[in-house]
Amino acid sequence: MVCAPNSGQEEGPTLTRPDYIRPSRLECALDAAASGALVAAGCTDLFAATTRPELAADRILDITAIEALRGIRSGPEGWWIGATTPWSTVRTAGLPPAFDALRQSAREVGAVQIQNSATVGGNLCNASPAADGVPPLLILDAELELRSRAGSRRLPLTQFLLGPGQTALAPGEILVGIVIPEHAARGRSLFLKLGARTYLVISIAMIAARLVIEKGTIAEAAISVGACSGVAVRLHAVEDALKGRPARPGVSSLVSGQAVTDALSPISDIRADAGYRDAAAAILVRRAIESLVCEPVA
Repeated sequence: MVCAPNSGQEEGPTLTRPDYIRPSRLECALDAAASGALVAAGCTDLFAATTRPELAADRILDITAIEALRGIRSGPEGWWIGATTPWSTVRTAGLPPAFDALRQSAREVGAVQIQNSATVGGNLCNASPAADGVPPLLILDAELELRSRAGSRRLPLTQFLLGPGQTALAPGEILVGIVIPEHAARGRSLFLKLGARTYLVISIAMIAARLVIEKGTIAEAAISVGACSGVAVRLHAVEDALKGRPARPGVSSLVSGQAVTDALSPISDIRADAGYRDAAAAILVRRAIESLVCEPVA
């Protein structure tokens, strides 16, 4: 089989656009990735960052024509989200309440036109500290399915993001899907974001929280904060403080500002300084918890 890098066609002797490859088969994409092509999956961030030296690739590998990498489905292992699934699909998907934070974050990924183009995998691989999709996926214990010509491997999202713009992708690897284990699809969740204006804004701070409430008690808690550190983080100490507590108004008082601060490495930038982010993150966490414990159970 010949994989020709032009206009999504895979067979043919002529390479009319050697700088742009858009295959419809994963095998062809893996070949191109192995040769050093830069993977693109929506380009809403890639095009805006083409002046970065590390993005000065000779060839662009557009994987959005690979049907096998698109869509959302459930199975024995849990839920699978294809890497090239657009955020507009996530926003409207019929998912369990545990995924509400993910669906809510999808509404924050730019305007509708951006949501139609931007993909879940692209959001993760761009590795922005303020990536809206990361905190909701962290509270779902997301694992990433990575593929290369050498084979496949699974990596927890917590080990994939290494810093701003840095991931654990090996040379020649492509993110093909996100796996949400069955145990993490329990309870209900919420996403909150603080920005300088109401819409179309990069976060100053954002949080995602998921609670499993059984017989009036918080049986499980998963909380993450984004835009306040080099990578989004889970607040394990806060989660432990909430487990086993009555799910009633006021339980958020158990969330100490110090516990939130200890988990973060707040950054200062043009949008806010570190101290403001620290305080804002703690407030957002408390608000999310209060909202979840007060929300009627369907």
